[in-house]
Amino acid sequence: GADEYTLLYVATPISPRVRAAVGREMIDKLHADETAAASKGVLAYFKQKGWNAKLVTKSGVPGDEIAKLAKSGKLDLIVMGSHGHGMLASLVMGSTSQRVLATCDVPVLLIR
Repeated sequence: GADEYTLLYVATPISPRVRAAVGREMIDKLHADETAAASKGVLAYFKQKGWNAKLVTKSGVPGDEIAKLAKSGKLDLIVMGSHGHGMLASLVMGSTSQRVLATCDVPVLLIR
């Protein structure tokens, strides 16, 4: 069969107090907009290559959510990369990568 790819976008969780004040519908729209903006380019690239890509969205700590998906037993390889947003992104990416590497048995390819 053809290779299948799962693209995971992890949105920042919103505190219950803010969620209550703003409303679930607004938070869901915010997460949907974030996901669409973050995944648009990579989805277009996959489509151009003829690769089957499924987009999965979660809310939480990126390292934890990636590790949970990896533990599902359905992945052969995790590819993670930073987008060159500078030192802060490198620090966050480093902690996310370390969490994934420490908590899952799936091979991980890190791209800078």
